[in-house]
Amino acid sequence: MGDNLERQLKEDRALRNAARALVEADISHVKADFAAKNVGLRVASRMKEGAVDVYEDAVDIAEDNRGVLATLIAAVLIWFARNPIMSLFDDNESTEETSTDDCEEFEDTEAA
Repeated sequence: MGDNLERQLKEDRALRNAARALVEADISHVKADFAAKNVGLRVASRMKEGAVDVYEDAVDIAEDNRGVLATLIAAVLIWFARNPIMSLFDDNESTEETSTDDCEEFEDTEAA
């Protein structure tokens, strides 16, 4: 029974020493990594990697949904062009009144 315990003790020590060597190697690797890059560069690097991942995902989704993407772009363009489009449907009198009112409001703000 004594031989069995000594053998088990030697195996346990060997496992402990191997685990300790791995931990020490990891610690030295982390120290070297921190010495090579400061925290600001590390954060910037991670943000860049994250942005690249998001961009790649967006490209994949856009390639799969071209029709939806085209509809979305058209909707945004129409939204930005809504005032000129709506002015096409207004009569000329109301457009002239609006532009005159806008000029008066602009002059009032300059005077103040």
